[in-house]
Amino acid sequence: MAKIEELREEARRLLRDGKVKYIIGYGTGRDGWRAVPIFIRQPEEADRLIWNPTCVHNLSRFLADEKRRQAREKKPDRRPVGIVVKGCDSRAIVVLLQEKFIRRDDLVVLGVSCEKTGVIDEDKLTDKLKGKKPEKIEFGDQGEFIVAAGNEKIAVSAGELLAERCRECRANFPVIYDFLTGEKSPRPVERPFGSIERMEALSSEERWAFWKNELEKCIRCYACRSVCPMCYCDECVVDSISLAVTADTTAEEKAQKIKWVQKSPEISENFVYHLVRAIHLGGRCIDCGECERACPLEIPLRFLNKKLEKEAKELFGYEVGFDVSQPPLISCFRDDDPGDFIR
Repeated sequence: MAKIEELREEARRLLRDGKVKYIIGYGTGRDGWRAVPIFIRQPEEADRLIWNPTCVHNLSRFLADEKRRQAREKKPDRRPVGIVVKGCDSRAIVVLLQEKFIRRDDLVVLGVSCEKTGVIDEDKLTDKLKGKKPEKIEFGDQGEFIVAAGNEKIAVSAGELLAERCRECRANFPVIYDFLTGEKSPRPVERPFGSIERMEALSSEERWAFWKNELEKCIRCYACRSVCPMCYCDECVVDSISLAVTADTTAEEKAQKIKWVQKSPEISENFVYHLVRAIHLGGRCIDCGECERACPLEIPLRFLNKKLEKEAKELFGYEVGFDVSQPPLISCFRDDDPGDFIR
């Protein structure tokens, strides 16, 4: 089992020796039980680090912010950044390395193993507690969750509370790391694409009606894009208010910028936004589920990305984020790739 003291000691050593400029990890939020992202810069702050089933965030998203920060600074600190990663998070780092968005020397990767469990779905926890307020949730010794609520501690099987993405995860320990706490014990997954079986069984008319109903709710807050580690572009093609401005950008260029998608959350515009984003994530999404978790309207965005993940696997034998030496899907070609669509 992953041991938090091992992680804290490694973080202390890295900060004490100046090996990293700061560490991105998980700490306890203001409510006392949920994990939140934290940044620690001093060795004594290492005690703030935690690892528990509420560590849902994909911290690799902050690497894009660090790169932009360095680009703005005249004399940036070039030391690596330390980052705590789960299995799915580590796959995001692999994709960022494949795409040469970051360099391996820029990171010290502190891995934690999910082993037999994963992270929780908060809605499932709420239903389980039936109005009781959680105070603490921890990993049990036998692959269960230990939930403290009121004056009691409840042992709950992982299957009852696991986030859906964890049920289908084939990377329950980091695939890339400099330090690892916990066991490297692969967990068999019987139905890696089980979540989309119901959608695939629908007729095209039924699927159209489903997505029309869901995407009509979208308010285009862009939370899904903001939380996604793969959405690191300075300028988003489907966001008319995003414009990469340089010192040479003229007022006319700003005024004449093509607006592919309007800001107004019309259903047609919403379809374009979500479909274009899904296509851009084809062969890149590592199914961390953050887009769906962050959506305030609870739109099931994982269905879109999971379907493309399945297509990449079945058509091209490609699994995202497992091999840093492998080129990205869209930049590689094999003689036996399907080509029936070419006329």
